[in-house]
Amino acid sequence: MLRFIAKTLITAVAVLVAAYVLDGVHVKDSMTAVLVAAVLGLLNSFVKPILVIITIPITIFTLGLFLLVINVLIVKWASDIVPGFRVDGWVYALLFSFVVSIATYLMESLIGSTDKTRQS
Repeated sequence: MLRFIAKTLITAVAVLVAAYVLDGVHVKDSMTAVLVAAVLGLLNSFVKPILVIITIPITIFTLGLFLLVINVLIVKWASDIVPGFRVDGWVYALLFSFVVSIATYLMESLIGSTDKTRQS
């Protein structure tokens, strides 16, 4: 549970960074960013795997590029679910997913991994 909260807070900061960098992404306040991060985490955990499995043929046909469409759909659905979060179009949704991914990766690499590995 603690790991989910930490990941959500890191993603919330990344959402705020993306809203600052991209003109077509609007986040009302920091609590909205936390809610967006939680909704994105839940959609990515439960809905995205189902979409990936359903769209395997088209994903293979497009050499994996259809996964970008799935990412855009997840971001657009999050903007429909969370009040105070708006993404202006598919291009901004795609750019938002790139910026959030990069910012989350950078913050997690600076903070360090929360995984504790055992060596036997």
